[in-house]
Amino acid sequence: MIGFALITYASREKFKRKDLIGPKWAQPIIGALLGLIPGCGGTIVAASMYKNGNLTFGGLFAAFITTLGEGSFVLLGASDEADVAANLTAFAVVSVVGLVVGIIVGYVIDVMGIKFRKVEIVPEIHSSSLEENSAARNFIENIGFYLIVAIALFLAPGSIMALWGGSIEAIEELTVWVAISLTVISIVYYFIYRFILKEDCHAGHNDNLRSTLLHSIEDITMVITYVFIGLFTANFIIDVMIGAEAFEVWMRKSGFIVVTLAALIGATPGCGGMIAVAVAFITIGDFPMAALIAASIATSGDGIFPLLAENKKDAILITVTGLILALIVGYTALGLGF
Repeated sequence: MIGFALITYASREKFKRKDLIGPKWAQPIIGALLGLIPGCGGTIVAASMYKNGNLTFGGLFAAFITTLGEGSFVLLGASDEADVAANLTAFAVVSVVGLVVGIIVGYVIDVMGIKFRKVEIVPEIHSSSLEENSAARNFIENIGFYLIVAIALFLAPGSIMALWGGSIEAIEELTVWVAISLTVISIVYYFIYRFILKEDCHAGHNDNLRSTLLHSIEDITMVITYVFIGLFTANFIIDVMIGAEAFEVWMRKSGFIVVTLAALIGATPGCGGMIAVAVAFITIGDFPMAALIAASIATSGDGIFPLLAENKKDAILITVTGLILALIVGYTALGLGF
């Protein structure tokens, strides 16, 4: 996640021009490829490009259709404890389906001449609460930031080896405790910036390298928090409330309902819904690929927030249209046996 954030930051100068990037006929392809970038950086760049006149509306919509948001890292980050090959295959299948659907829909929108109705927004002026939350701000920008970066660097070699079932035996026990510490610190970090400082992911600007890294750390803590909550909830519901055997029987009989629920969850603004569906896919047996596909098409990632700020009606229209497409594609995939 940090790596993709740095790549996006390094490429920022290329998107400051005021004309279309590439020929008009290629706009849906460009948008769809931006959406393929793991994480939300691609859709945020696409939203900014559209606002600056660098991308057509068809290209923007294609990016929203293609993106998996931060849910992509749930599939890409699977270790040997999960079925790595199956998860990477799922990521590839979902990405290809989203790419094809996004490009087709993007071309249809551009041919029809549909455009987003831009409006001028007068920014609200909020009184600064920096003094009131100085301790929280210090934890977010300094203590917590450096702790998570240090832990990430420590865990990186073992995490890469875990993809192939390997480990560093000399520090196996220490790795477990460090990973637990990362989870706890990330949850605390996320709740501080989300509920005490009342900030959202990508609330500021990536003006410099540090702010870019800070936003990537915020993304990491959000993903870890949602994954932890999702795993805890899923295991509690399946193992305690329903029972594993009864749940598996229900999953086999209710594919239509699962696809519908996955699409609705994926359509919620931000990345939380897609993360939850991705967690369900890697942890719940017989979870249909069709449901993962539906959620991926329905989700718009964090890129929807700039559009919500400019024009809520059109942003909601985009979300609803994406949901309808997600249901159509999801039901089709389910009928084909995915």
